[in-house]
Amino acid sequence: MPTYSVSCDQAEMDFEVIHGFISNSYWAQGMPKGLLRKALANSLCFAVLDSEAKQVAFGRLITDKATFAYLADVFVLESHRGLGLSKLMMTSIMEHPDLQGLRRIMLATRDAHGLYAQFGFNAVDTPETLMQIRLENPYL
Repeated sequence: MPTYSVSCDQAEMDFEVIHGFISNSYWAQGMPKGLLRKALANSLCFAVLDSEAKQVAFGRLITDKATFAYLADVFVLESHRGLGLSKLMMTSIMEHPDLQGLRRIMLATRDAHGLYAQFGFNAVDTPETLMQIRLENPYL
């Protein structure tokens, strides 16, 4: 069984793998490469790498590293699912020194509530206080 590691070094990340997955996801279908590059450059990124340094999973946090973070663009390549890699990455995220003591970490998910609950995430207790601007299919 291969061994896996987590890296925050964007030089070790495979942009083509990241863009290939995210631009075909339900949440960011059609995202242009230039826009994704800008998003990654302004985020704290996490990659799971296999023993051959090939990227198999990804997630990023949009954060001020003091009070708030938003977890986004989390994925594990289908061929590597079921191996505990999402938990490995989430453990690294939750233990990262720049993310300690934040007042709030938020995320949106359609289908991974069980995973995130294991790391302390729960439903927003006052959804009536939250607002958003949301563009439908902004990249298509």
